[in-house]
Amino acid sequence: MKLHELKPAPGSKKERKRVGRGLGSGHGTYAGRGRKGQKSRSGDRKMPPYFEGGRTPLVRRLPKARGEGFTLVEKVIYQPVNVGQLNRFPPHSEITPLTLAQAGLLRDPEEPVVILGDGEVDRPLVVKAHRFSASARAKIEAAGGQAVVIPR
Repeated sequence: MKLHELKPAPGSKKERKRVGRGLGSGHGTYAGRGRKGQKSRSGDRKMPPYFEGGRTPLVRRLPKARGEGFTLVEKVIYQPVNVGQLNRFPPHSEITPLTLAQAGLLRDPEEPVVILGDGEVDRPLVVKAHRFSASARAKIEAAGGQAVVIPR
């Protein structure tokens, strides 16, 4: 075998489709573009993905910044902890967001915490959190404890 005898494998090379070269070519008349319309004309055929043929696009017809998908910038998302979960701590202990995170009740001790009133507390505790529900505050104080609000 010599260098001038080398050929590509059969079927690996394909001839380029030559459109618009007469009726006998198989791609004459409309050159594979169909009859009429925007995509049959010459020039740039690429339209943006939201383009709807010239009518007002759906993204501009819908109302702006209402309902689902609109998030308030100043909205505070609290990490909830129920009063019933505080019974794992010893009596007269001081409970802060850091101790709650160490006990596995919070994901992040830096985020604000709300104490909710689900369950019962049977021991006096000093609970420090960013917010308390009315029922949680009543249950903590009824058990002889304190509910102290931490400023955010």
